[in-house]
Amino acid sequence: MNAAPALVGYTAAVGFLAPRLMLRGSWQHRAPALAAAVWHALAVSFSIGAALAAYSLAVPAEHLHAGLVGLLHTCGVDVGTAQPDPDTADRLAVGAPAAIGIALVASFAFHVLRARRVRTEHRDAVDLVGRHSARLSATVLPYDVPAAYCLPGRDPRIVISDAAVRELTPEQLAAVLEHEQAHIVGRHHLFLAAVEAFYSVFRWLPLARHAREQTALLLEMIADDRALRSHSHEVLATAMYEMASARTPKGALAAGGQNVLIRLQRVLGPRKAPHPALWGSAAAAVVTVPLLPLLLACPPGLG
Repeated sequence: MNAAPALVGYTAAVGFLAPRLMLRGSWQHRAPALAAAVWHALAVSFSIGAALAAYSLAVPAEHLHAGLVGLLHTCGVDVGTAQPDPDTADRLAVGAPAAIGIALVASFAFHVLRARRVRTEHRDAVDLVGRHSARLSATVLPYDVPAAYCLPGRDPRIVISDAAVRELTPEQLAAVLEHEQAHIVGRHHLFLAAVEAFYSVFRWLPLARHAREQTALLLEMIADDRALRSHSHEVLATAMYEMASARTPKGALAAGGQNVLIRLQRVLGPRKAPHPALWGSAAAAVVTVPLLPLLLACPPGLG
């Protein structure tokens, strides 16, 4: 049986319907790490499903042609005996999914290398005009607005303005530095590069757009939660508020940013731990969703 209709329907559901379901629930903000993993699992599942659908649509071309010719002959219509070139069908069957995979890998490599180049240039500039603080394990930059951000990757840096050092309390400063350290340790720049690559290839897809937006927000929430392990909600919230207007350089990850208001509401609002059933179902989705296209393409035998 040809799996193409099932694969096309599945990829359409993942690409267009799944983002709506994800955005309806508020559970993502209660479990940001798990939610980010689900978004990535959906992107992987869509990519595999799209590649397998392209393969399934190309493979049966020769058999479909023979069936149509036989049906027309039965109806008394002579259409000749010309057959499609099997080599062309085989090349199309291999080339279409390969093109999807190559585009995604190339896009990911492009975004990683471009961001690395931007961060390297910015790191060199920061080292020239800033001063390293052994006490803060950060580079202090002359800037009259409280700001802090990190440059992850190789030879990472945490950069903080001297205005932040002057105006933030020691507790607020420590919370901000913990937030930035979480980005570096968690290698969040690679997750951002992955969703940027997916968006570059499938920018018309709602899943690609929402995965890109939500991952950026969820990674900030993950870093917030890391800071909240050793600092109070009020300390982190006031520090975020002080730095809300600071601009973040390209390629950097910052405690401030465009989503500060959403994060402030989350930090200061009532905290409700995710239900164990939610953890279990979301974790199961992370593991099984990428495998579903393979099951549709190669269903297990029934007998």
